[in-house]
Amino acid sequence: MLELREVASYYGNTPVLQDFSVRVAEGEFVAVLGRNGVGKTTLLKTIMGLTDRADGRIVLGGRDLAAMPTHLRALQGIGYVPQGRGIIPHFTVRENIVMGTFARRDRRREIPPIALDLFPALREGLNRMGGVLSGGQQQQLAIARALAADPRIILLDEPTEGIQPNIVEQIEQAIARLNREHRITIVLVEQNVDFARRAAQRFIIMEKGRIAVEGAVGELTDQLVHRHMAV
Repeated sequence: MLELREVASYYGNTPVLQDFSVRVAEGEFVAVLGRNGVGKTTLLKTIMGLTDRADGRIVLGGRDLAAMPTHLRALQGIGYVPQGRGIIPHFTVRENIVMGTFARRDRRREIPPIALDLFPALREGLNRMGGVLSGGQQQQLAIARALAADPRIILLDEPTEGIQPNIVEQIEQAIARLNREHRITIVLVEQNVDFARRAAQRFIIMEKGRIAVEGAVGELTDQLVHRHMAV
């Protein structure tokens, strides 16, 4: 479904991704792991066209995205949940979610039932301002906004980072359901190895802008985690 072929990505003249090639199958759940600063966030931004420059090919469903601006990439069916959530604090919950519908190909401007089914607290607070929500609720809102685009694939950048423990489990379960029940392809950047082991089918560990090791999630041993992720 998604393929990167020999991709290099830059901030200014500095390469962050180098010779990066990977394939993600339709309906797959891939966890991207690694220490801080190895290029995980840059990988997602590169797919979305948010770095200064990128070389190589980025192909989604047979269509080359490399020359497309970010908004056209979103229209191809990519949902993106950035690190830091990126919600608009002075918009209501409803308005934040509806923003995501502008990436829908059918131009429907309505909140998808799946978003409120996964996160009932959002249903109860549709008229609340996004800025007054807790960190966990804002993360739920960011995921709901991505779902409003009716995506084929969702890119999530550390969705459980800094979230209160009682909501982390809800978010993890929601992401797993999106993949298992709704067959949405997931690419998850995450530091939580246990979550990756529970939810993903495949893992990638990055080092210095490259893939250090990848495989089926059953091959994600403690030895690999210690070697490539221990500080």
